[in-house]
Amino acid sequence: MNKLLEVKSLHTLYGESHVLHGVSFDLSPGQAVSLMGRNGMGKTTTLKSILGLVEPRSGSVSFKGEEMTTLPTWQRMRRDIAYVPEGRGMFHNLTVKEHLQMAARSNTRGESNWNYDRVIATFPRLEERLANLGTQLSGGEQQMLAIGRALVTNPDLLILDEATEGLAPLIRKEIWEVIRTIKESGISTLIVDKNIKVLKDLCDKHIVLVKGEVVFSDSSEGLSERLDEVESYLGV
Repeated sequence: MNKLLEVKSLHTLYGESHVLHGVSFDLSPGQAVSLMGRNGMGKTTTLKSILGLVEPRSGSVSFKGEEMTTLPTWQRMRRDIAYVPEGRGMFHNLTVKEHLQMAARSNTRGESNWNYDRVIATFPRLEERLANLGTQLSGGEQQMLAIGRALVTNPDLLILDEATEGLAPLIRKEIWEVIRTIKESGISTLIVDKNIKVLKDLCDKHIVLVKGEVVFSDSSEGLSERLDEVESYLGV
């Protein structure tokens, strides 16, 4: 199977601090992959290295078979990648409706399967808040808006950093159901989160980082077989 995303031997440093030590993994079209690890183990740095928000010292990132390690972030995103950052990245001066309208575009194949109406239908709660500023929403509503804003770019790969961090249990459940719907629509997903139980059921493959190194990479079946070991890496 052709790989949608290939990450090879990433070494990323912040100043003198060596954060990623040869991180490698791949993701196939339509796959959902989890990226797990305790705080400070390099998960967000991995995502930022993939997106070009930080520059790796060495290693490579390829998407749809195209080497993009030296491309600026905006060019990578224009190749049908969408990113939902930790903190959600709301614009202070835009309403919910404007967030979605501003971001909406076809993908590189001219497809607009995820449009404004479909996002509103997926997140009925947002329809009640269209005139509100993004910063006036609750944490859960902001996450819905951030995911919706990513979806209207019609990505082939959706990257979610801390997908449900700090959200109330009922909102978390709602977000997970939406992520499942996204996967079923054919969009590949790379998900950083701590909920190993949900991720095991939702994702096809799992990557665990400890101190910037991949210590586990396997299917959900492999995760089930080594659950105690993986939970020890995560401090569960």
